[in-house]
Amino acid sequence: MGFQLTIKDIIDVFLVAALLYQLYKLLHRTGAVNLFLGVLAFLFFWVLVTYVFKMELLGGILDRIVSVGAFALIVLFQDELRRVFSKIGSHQKWSVFNYIKKLVSTENSQSKDADFHLIQIVLACRALSKTMTGGLIVICRNSDLDFYSQSGEQINATISSRLIENIFFKNSPLHDGAMIIAGKSIKAAACILPISKNQTIPKCLGLRHRAALGVTENSDAITIVVSEETGHISWAINGQLTTNVKPEQLEHFLSEEMLERK
Repeated sequence: MGFQLTIKDIIDVFLVAALLYQLYKLLHRTGAVNLFLGVLAFLFFWVLVTYVFKMELLGGILDRIVSVGAFALIVLFQDELRRVFSKIGSHQKWSVFNYIKKLVSTENSQSKDADFHLIQIVLACRALSKTMTGGLIVICRNSDLDFYSQSGEQINATISSRLIENIFFKNSPLHDGAMIIAGKSIKAAACILPISKNQTIPKCLGLRHRAALGVTENSDAITIVVSEETGHISWAINGQLTTNVKPEQLEHFLSEEMLERK
């Protein structure tokens, strides 16, 4: 009986290839791609020994290793797995509740309020940029960032450009760390964020930029960074960093990401 290739087999191979490609892209950004390629090489060697050459002794040893491989992979890729499931759970395309909320909400009034708050954030970033005052702002979307906000000082104040400037003022006790904004309020300041392990980040960028990138790798949040050395404004989203942007570009970007998705 000859080898038969069915439509189901083609779909199976295509889905596995797509999954491996997405894993490669994800791990390439985090610097763990060599580890991923090493695991693939081991699996390929195991298939050759066990199913192609049918070496019983070496195949049996490798079978024992593969049988506990799932637990080893969880340990090796725990950060990456957390990031993947976080993105799946927080993605708006999979959220039925967001669609229902959009249908029943008063969209015009919410859009005006959101637009006002975004303008306050942009004005604060412009002022921080002119005075070369460092700042790190995290804007929540669907992901729950309570774990990070609890690491700082709870504020729960209305979003105001003046308040943002005062918090990041160099002599302020809250200027170090990140400010977290959720909904219509500044939730917390001086918060501690995870540092990105991305190896492609330019060496000239410091911990503030790495922290901005790190939280967007684990959530769907948007982060804004104002450099203390250059005054340049940057933003990060979905693990991607865009540097040296103008306040007008920042306003357009926030409007697209925050207002048009509601």
